[in-house]
Amino acid sequence: MEKISGIELFVQVARQGSLVAAGRQLGLSASAVGKGLLRLEQRLGVRLVHRSTRRLALTAEGQQYLTRCQRILDEVEAAERELQQGQAAPSGRLKVGVPHESGLLTPHLAGFMRAYPQVALDLDYSDRLVDVIGEGFDVVVRGGEPGDSRLAGRRLGSYHMLLVAAPAYLAEYGAPKTARDLQRHRCLHYRYPSSGKLLPWPLVLAEGEEAAHPVSASCNTGEALIELTARGMGIACLPDFSIHRELASGALLRLDAPAVRRSGNLYLLWPATPRMPPKLRAFIDYMAANVLA
Repeated sequence: MEKISGIELFVQVARQGSLVAAGRQLGLSASAVGKGLLRLEQRLGVRLVHRSTRRLALTAEGQQYLTRCQRILDEVEAAERELQQGQAAPSGRLKVGVPHESGLLTPHLAGFMRAYPQVALDLDYSDRLVDVIGEGFDVVVRGGEPGDSRLAGRRLGSYHMLLVAAPAYLAEYGAPKTARDLQRHRCLHYRYPSSGKLLPWPLVLAEGEEAAHPVSASCNTGEALIELTARGMGIACLPDFSIHRELASGALLRLDAPAVRRSGNLYLLWPATPRMPPKLRAFIDYMAANVLA
């Protein structure tokens, strides 16, 4: 505690340029400030200030010490602000971007609403790559590694890509055994809304096998692709978190072949800021503790 007091006293002396002015800021007499400065110099074993009748000037050692002291006081102030903000009850509007498929997230969003009734969620469901900062999002849920240095992120968990089909489809067409077998099947693909490109199927290919397979249909939302697949329209390659209900109910079956090797991570992304509002902190902590936990 004495060290912090000495740092505050020294920084005020450096800023004000006189013992009298520093004392006025600290609520001390000029004599008390002078004695405190002397004790600090004696403890450090260096002279920090050149004293004259008119004004004080920092020594080279004093200038070096001032730079460090200012950083320390800035960190103390930032820590106090965080604690003060953390004590405030989370409240207000929170704009959240989530993938169009809602099966994984909706139960946890509902749980958050029950836990924090003063926070009003403004949910934007979309599979497109949104401009988090430009479009005013507080936080978004997205797959893949964060690529924007302006954003902070927190990993929710990992997922795996699966080849799946409905029982009715497999009863009619049979199950593929190799990547080459897919050429005689109806294949349903995801199309990126922003670029129009198809999401590649990350198949594990044997030597001489080709990855080409037909495009019987393509969708720019995961929800539509899941619906078509569950209705027996073909085989799709989908992330496991998006079809956990269909797999549990038997509406979709996982194909063991051909093998798929791709896995990825699901992230929360938000504009990087040193002052995180309580509503955002509460949302991030809640979702990280529950989604894919």
